Amino acid sequence: MARSTPLMGGRILLTGVTGQVGGELLKSLTMLGEVVAPTRSEMDLTIAASVRETILSVRPRWIINPGAYTAVDKAESEPELAYAINAEAVRVIGMEGHAIGAGVIHFSTDYVFDGSGNAPYRENDIARPVSIYGSSKLAGERTLMESGAGHIIFRTSWVYGARGKNFLLTILKLARERETLRVVADQYGAPTWSRDLARMTSEVVGQCEAEARGCDLATLLGDTGGVYHAAGAGETTWHGFAAEAVRLQQKREQNTRFAEIETITTAEYPTLAKRPTNSRMNCQRLMERFEWKMMNWRDSLREVLAEL
Repeated sequence: MARSTPLMGGRILLTGVTGQVGGELLKSLTMLGEVVAPTRSEMDLTIAASVRETILSVRPRWIINPGAYTAVDKAESEPELAYAINAEAVRVIGMEGHAIGAGVIHFSTDYVFDGSGNAPYRENDIARPVSIYGSSKLAGERTLMESGAGHIIFRTSWVYGARGKNFLLTILKLARERETLRVVADQYGAPTWSRDLARMTSEVVGQCEAEARGCDLATLLGDTGGVYHAAGAGETTWHGFAAEAVRLQQKREQNTRFAEIETITTAEYPTLAKRPTNSRMNCQRLMERFEWKMMNWRDSLREVLAEL
């Protein structure tokens, strides 16, 4: 298990450290305290007993869970696995977190909504997922809420970064290999930089610790906790994101030929899992409570491309 130097009382148990958000969290959380980041062989989210044993062994003050089953289309044929990781593991995290008084931070998704309407979704809007993935993530939210653990749930969207598997890296790779790319232009949302999400999470943990002053987190999170939307500011489509990424990268690689990015509708690009056409998210509650404004997707895109 990877560990950092302890800076405050209590440990932070971090799941999904090999993922985009988990990897960034491992860096940002080390500024706050001792981070225990088990590998899958040490804590298998598909096995409830493994999750329970790890929590009881580590006895963390915080459990931060970006670990998830994220294969949206594959989930349609693997519902048991999706629910095991996205719902059952979260249920155990909540129950064991409650038992030891740990605060729990869990990450969810815009896919809990059906994508109807044009307005940005607020936290109390009706969740009505249209895919197995979205349903499994919503089930995870509900099991955590029912567990009794002090918790915060961050719903985010279209996560990407300089590492891992994500839309941006796939588009840049294909744009170097092909003459044209057809990208969906009628699904609206905002890309979210994994590092911005991690920095925000660390800031929230720090603020909670300052307010709790080493005391009970359950009481604090009973008032502060719940669901917050945390997605990139602004809005675009998958086509808009791809076109802007290629345009900016073309300036950096003037001798490289990049593909033309053409528009396509959702109907013209069928997938096993249905996607919400409206993934806009209202993040005002995050700003009001923690004074954190998520980066505009255009600004974060420039930073990620510079890092590449």
